[in-house]
Amino acid sequence: MPADLNAFHTFLKPSEILSLSDVQLADQRRRFTAAPDMVLQPHSVESVQKIMRHCFEQKIPVTPQGGNTGLCGAAVAQGGVLLNLSRLNRIREVNLADNSITVEAGCILQHVQEAADRADRLFPLSLASEGSCQIGGNIACNAGGLNVLRYGSMRDLVLGLETVFPDGTLVSHLHPLHKNTTGYDLRHLFIGSEGTLGVITAATLKLFAKPQTTATAWVGVDSIDDAVSLLTDVQTHFAERLCSFELISRFALSLSSGFLQAQQPTDAEWHILLELTDSLPDSGLHDALAEFLFEHGRENCILAQSEQERQTLWALRENISAAQRDLGTSIKHDIAVPIGEVAGFVHHCAADLVQQFPDIKIVCFGHLGDGSLHYNTFLPNIVSNEVYAYEDAVNQTVYRQVLNHHGTIAAEHGIGMIKKHWLNAVRHPAELSLMRAVKAHLDPHNIMNPGKLLPDSE
Repeated sequence: MPADLNAFHTFLKPSEILSLSDVQLADQRRRFTAAPDMVLQPHSVESVQKIMRHCFEQKIPVTPQGGNTGLCGAAVAQGGVLLNLSRLNRIREVNLADNSITVEAGCILQHVQEAADRADRLFPLSLASEGSCQIGGNIACNAGGLNVLRYGSMRDLVLGLETVFPDGTLVSHLHPLHKNTTGYDLRHLFIGSEGTLGVITAATLKLFAKPQTTATAWVGVDSIDDAVSLLTDVQTHFAERLCSFELISRFALSLSSGFLQAQQPTDAEWHILLELTDSLPDSGLHDALAEFLFEHGRENCILAQSEQERQTLWALRENISAAQRDLGTSIKHDIAVPIGEVAGFVHHCAADLVQQFPDIKIVCFGHLGDGSLHYNTFLPNIVSNEVYAYEDAVNQTVYRQVLNHHGTIAAEHGIGMIKKHWLNAVRHPAELSLMRAVKAHLDPHNIMNPGKLLPDSE
């Protein structure tokens, strides 16, 4: 690879060529360590094009990388070029007429939120990693987060994309068109593609009116079925003002409250954190929520009386992941099932797992409003990455129950390396054939993030 390094020096700035010691090669969970031949950090879209042209001609693998916050190994390079996009981080335009913002792929999500806020608008994608994850990665794995119930996932928030194809061709559709029916919509190929089709360099994203009123409640419920009943009632009564509806198990809450040394808001088997927002000032929204909960017999609840109390409630939800680290390394599952199937999945899956691993600990929480769950399992007395020796056995049980309940094995985090062999179980052969055909057409040399997303051909 020295000859290729010399070639890159002819058309890249010295600062665009990094040494391996300049970047974090381990993934977010330190499960995988990248082993690229070189790390490139382009400062412009033109540099991305030049890199891709050379890699295409020389058949050099390219692994795009954003904030390196992924959990499935999608941004881990094994040889070739690790293409770090962190320097493509400009906010190009805020367009209030079209309620849109155009940003480069390396923009940190929090910075996009702040730019929208300065324009008196809201960019609603909200994730635990928003202080470090980047827009390109959010698009590449179709991120969801806390506000999917009202605003949708990343697929719903992208108006246009700028992408560099594997051969260096630039295709840019960044104008904020709200309607366009001129054939196949290519942006949806790249949203969720995990860097396997090309390099996302910029995107035009939807903005919304900032909430002027917020009402937040924590409700204890007896069961998940009870929680689903509450969800249905809240949606019927408050319609689109329901923004978040989070499910938290008793065990998950106990971990988080202990971690924060905070009092648990309610005593129940399951807990719901729900939030209503309104884009107009509505001084009666808080009282309307309180009255609704009382009339529906939801007395095991508290309502946030101030912004500080609201933040305290959300801290209990957002610190579950940090709190569970004391249990050791987990086998994580980022799954979704139809909302009406959540209770059945949780019951049957737990019973199956306990039968195989009697002392297993399950931390279950997530976005009940859209049916997606974080279902994390911990095996007793194994606190290190040695737990992954049991991963296939645990996954066989969890994913079998996911499929039995008409769900998906990946709701937010993507497929990467660790789930690709499961795609044959969740996608029809005709779908996989089409995916491979698209990949082969756009990337005939298979240089884009090889070994990720698509299962290996038999």
